[in-house]
Amino acid sequence: MNILISEVGPRDGLQSIERIMPLEAKKAWIAAEAAAGVREIEVGSFVPASVLPQMADTAELVAFGNTIAGLTVAVLVPNLKGAERALAAGARKLSIPLSVSETHSLKNLRRSHDQVIDEIARVATMVAAAPAGERAHFEVGLSTAFGCTIEGTVPEDKVVDLAERAIAAGAAEVCLSDTTGYADPAKVRRLVRRVKAAIGDDRLTSLHLHNTRGLGLANVLAGLDEGITTLDASLGGLGGCPWAPGASGNIVTEDLVFMLQAMGYQTGIDLEALMKVRAIVSDALPGEPLYGFTPDAGLPLDFESRAA
Repeated sequence: MNILISEVGPRDGLQSIERIMPLEAKKAWIAAEAAAGVREIEVGSFVPASVLPQMADTAELVAFGNTIAGLTVAVLVPNLKGAERALAAGARKLSIPLSVSETHSLKNLRRSHDQVIDEIARVATMVAAAPAGERAHFEVGLSTAFGCTIEGTVPEDKVVDLAERAIAAGAAEVCLSDTTGYADPAKVRRLVRRVKAAIGDDRLTSLHLHNTRGLGLANVLAGLDEGITTLDASLGGLGGCPWAPGASGNIVTEDLVFMLQAMGYQTGIDLEALMKVRAIVSDALPGEPLYGFTPDAGLPLDFESRAA
């Protein structure tokens, strides 16, 4: 089975640290990951620079990413204005966050559930207006789907309801996001099943997982068992959420690729080449912690780095 790894470090990773990575270093990072076989990279987000100065060069990164053959350039957009800027820049995949925890939504986007659903409908209408062959893929990320550091437990019925409303508003699919690291394998299996039953298998193919409590890869396995085929990850485990106190980084791309390829899944990624990309990030952000067991331990003898 082929699994798509969506690298989110240039967006989710960099927005969570104070320092700003130089544009040329970001380009080198994106180019090196694409050369290693990564087929989708979330290069940034179209939010005001006054809010996240780390993302001020996203339009330039979209333009750069579009010069790389075979790379899907993804971005996060908070609203219709952000989506307009993303499409004008040439982004091929848009993701808008819809926090299942309404308190988190008000902190993150300053919008209620109803207001975000209205924005989703407007963005979907704009995306649909493009010619079929040029239409960007529009996804809604259901943030805090497994729990919230502000509200605590998030009812599964609310996750299912918002997934249905997002699809009804025109999104192509939803992604379940463990923004705060509250997920466990049983919860992942249960929630993926429930959401798929409500909106269809083809409307939920991806998970965005964090490793806050060490369950990131275990949760990946639970998702794979339920037919998930796209997984977000961040090089070196960079990333978190400014509005989720205590939330640590995403699952480590290198460890995820190692586990999948060791199990016989196809990723198309050269793991040895991928691990060398860490030097670009560490050189540009000296002293910034990078995580990952595989880069520290190295590959086992006779390990087949590139899945056939």
